[in-house]
Amino acid sequence: MKISLLQQMYKDVLAGVPLARESHHYSSLINLCVEQPPEGDESCHQKPLPSPAGGSESHQDTDMSDVVAAADDLSNSFANMSSSFCPREVMLLQLTLIKMMLAKAQSQEIELHTRQQYCEIFVLLLKEAKIDSKLIHLLGCDDRLLSHMASQSLASLVYFQLKEEDALNARWLRSSLGALLGFPGSAGVPGCLRTLTAILKETLKDAPGAAAGVLKKLLAPLDAVLEGFYNAILLHHFDSHHYTSPYSEAANTLISFIDLLEALLASRMELELPLRCQRILFLKVSYVLNIINSSIPYVIKKKFILLLKKCVLYKSREDAKSGSLFLQTPSLCEDMLALSNAVLQVVNLSWLNQIPLSGKSSCFGSSEAAPGHDSQGASDQTVLRALSLVVLKALEFKIHNSATEAEIKGDFESSMCQLLMFWRSHGKPSPQSHPAVHPCEWLSLVFMEQDDDMWEAAKALLLIYLKFDRLQCDAADKPSQKEEESRKFLVHAGGYNPHCIFLFFLEKIAFDSTVLLDFLISSETCFLEYLVRYLKLLGKEWQQFVDVCTYFDSRHGTFRSVRPPHREERSCLSGESLPNAVCETEARSAMCSAPCHNCPVFTAQQGDNGAAAWNRSDSLTAADSAALLGALQSLVNYDSSEDSEVESDGKECLVNTKQSPSNNEGEVRRRETGCSCRDDDQNPRTSQVSPPKPKGCPASSCWTCMASSDKIAPLRVMLYKSTKCLEELQEAISRLQRRNLFPYNPSALLKLLSHVEKMSKSMNPQ
Repeated sequence: MKISLLQQMYKDVLAGVPLARESHHYSSLINLCVEQPPEGDESCHQKPLPSPAGGSESHQDTDMSDVVAAADDLSNSFANMSSSFCPREVMLLQLTLIKMMLAKAQSQEIELHTRQQYCEIFVLLLKEAKIDSKLIHLLGCDDRLLSHMASQSLASLVYFQLKEEDALNARWLRSSLGALLGFPGSAGVPGCLRTLTAILKETLKDAPGAAAGVLKKLLAPLDAVLEGFYNAILLHHFDSHHYTSPYSEAANTLISFIDLLEALLASRMELELPLRCQRILFLKVSYVLNIINSSIPYVIKKKFILLLKKCVLYKSREDAKSGSLFLQTPSLCEDMLALSNAVLQVVNLSWLNQIPLSGKSSCFGSSEAAPGHDSQGASDQTVLRALSLVVLKALEFKIHNSATEAEIKGDFESSMCQLLMFWRSHGKPSPQSHPAVHPCEWLSLVFMEQDDDMWEAAKALLLIYLKFDRLQCDAADKPSQKEEESRKFLVHAGGYNPHCIFLFFLEKIAFDSTVLLDFLISSETCFLEYLVRYLKLLGKEWQQFVDVCTYFDSRHGTFRSVRPPHREERSCLSGESLPNAVCETEARSAMCSAPCHNCPVFTAQQGDNGAAAWNRSDSLTAADSAALLGALQSLVNYDSSEDSEVESDGKECLVNTKQSPSNNEGEVRRRETGCSCRDDDQNPRTSQVSPPKPKGCPASSCWTCMASSDKIAPLRVMLYKSTKCLEELQEAISRLQRRNLFPYNPSALLKLLSHVEKMSKSMNPQ
């Protein structure tokens, strides 16, 4: 029976062993029993297919005249087949065998004789059975699985001919051109798009040099047609009833086209001079922006948004290898600027606020939320982050290519204002956050659940800040003090102060240096590049960093004056009196602490209405202060960490990490990440903020860490915590480097961290 022969053939091909019988036998065995379209007509019109039920009915409706004479014993195979297998299952197995044999024929792990035998089989299939026409015909069938398998097999066949014969399959090319040019009236467009996408993915598996030649032969004949199809499908009327369901034919076509655009984007790096079809998404991105704002199903909007995110994160092969930040290829730089200008133009027209973010679409494996999870009113955080990153990267590209501050200042402020409004509408403030979230805090709140996106966004804002700083330094006229204070205020109000962003992030990770170490070792984020740039900036703007730390202390109610507390003030606080104590602390901080003249956004000057309003909106109420102090109490208390292991010198202790590595190298990294333990009386950890102890604790031990000596005036809790976190990171990196466990040379990074440590110790010498 045919099914048993196919099963045996499948086992032989899977094992890569030579086939026992002659090539004609196997070409007849995997030849598809599909009625061929008339010669010259490969337009994928729907044709009758084998009945899903087995028996003679399928045989009577099938034309077997194209089966070769050497396989007469197989001509009536469907009629003789066991009733347990239907023609559809046989055809699926044949399609699987075609794809598998094409892959084995190109594998160097298979013996040359066996590969040659596979090639002979496909020569017979192409010349005598016209297998390519049959696969093209199957693309348009109603059976989704058959259509998908046919597109995969056809893609493998076309790619195989490109590699082995250095020629593009004429029948497939003619069919594809006809389908694309005839849109929207032609049928079979989704199958055509899926096949082309699969061919591109097969090509991208090759080495760079080989892939470039194949791509040119594949895309050059389709270049102009694909651009025309782009215009036709994206200018189509998407508000019609054809797009009400994501399962409609029209929606299926659009989804297949999005997958093709993604493959074209990935293939772009293989060519030094990309084709027009590889650039069209950048040059005409306004079409995509309009579709996102139309009434198409949400799943299609989400795919387009995620595609735009890939565009703004795209780097050419040269940039990826060298690690350079900005794009050096002229065409890519031009395309990124075109995309950035289009995105910023619609953002300034309140485009973001017109996009509804569905909460159900983000559920894994289903469109419904898990039991017990309330998603009513929730926003799709994946789309929120993607849209935010698109806007931030667009701003970065635009500002990087601007010559003067006047060219970009207005557009930047408008775009950031729209983005902050977007975050407030859809973001999820943490329970520990102040209800009136500081603009610089939104970045960590929005991106905290996605590490790679968070550091891309933070890096973009850092580069924007550095660019504005360079433009100001290059200006002929030195800014006045009032202009400088106004600039500092706008930096905070715009949500891109790098020191605020970094400190808010450290708060979110409880000042855990092991988290930073994980980011540094990971190859999935750009944290290394971000941290190096930020530490360089920190060396230049140390005083501004100190000022921001001072504001954090006053904001959280931990900033104290020079006067040490009285004994009754150091007594333990009960749960009922804690909120009032925090309010008193906040009020005393506002009255007693000296104004921070270097940071006008935090201390409003008279006559500066904007700054005054900012200061009022950021002040704390009694309940908010209590909530914020609760956030401080939730931070990791390193004073309570027990020494898990003492090394041979007896001077170092190992601390537990939050994450458990899944391999031996990670385990070694976890055990080596540690801090220096000193037994002398000058251990700086004794001045850390610790949560209030329960009732009955010794009075002398409570809150003494806040102001324990007249020699410290005043205590800077945030400054200490942040610099201590960086010091622990430096020690961990040094320890890993000494034992050759760090994945790259961190000498430059250690030098920057050492400089920060020196600046910190110079303020409070021990």
